[in-house]
Amino acid sequence: MKRVCVIDGQGGGIGATIIKALKRKYGETIEILALGTNAVATSQMLKAGANRGATGENPVVRTAPMVDLILGPVAVTWPNAMMGELTPRMAEAIVSSHAAKILIPLHQENIFLVGASREPLPHLVDALLHEYVKEVLKNV
Repeated sequence: MKRVCVIDGQGGGIGATIIKALKRKYGETIEILALGTNAVATSQMLKAGANRGATGENPVVRTAPMVDLILGPVAVTWPNAMMGELTPRMAEAIVSSHAAKILIPLHQENIFLVGASREPLPHLVDALLHEYVKEVLKNV
């Protein structure tokens, strides 16, 4: 069974939206791990249907190397993003993981990604699932 890790912070809305879409498309054929930078984000992702969840730096650092796919907003790769919730150790663990990383270009930082889509979150999640995730999870 493929292990998919969804990482989010602040209110967990992006992660919860991704998890709901994954559950609709893949059901119980994948294991979804929710990693929140805070308890609210983790709680929202668990309510959305994640199989398991954990909060904080250590769970991210320990789990990122053990999954097949990492999903979330692009800011999870930026040290000190999300008002400081995303620690440098978290960003390093995520970027260094062997897992495929499919990231949505939504963020609240003062960083602009030239060429990134300005589509609303539901459209970006559809693209994430139908254009990218299906390639990584093609045997599921």
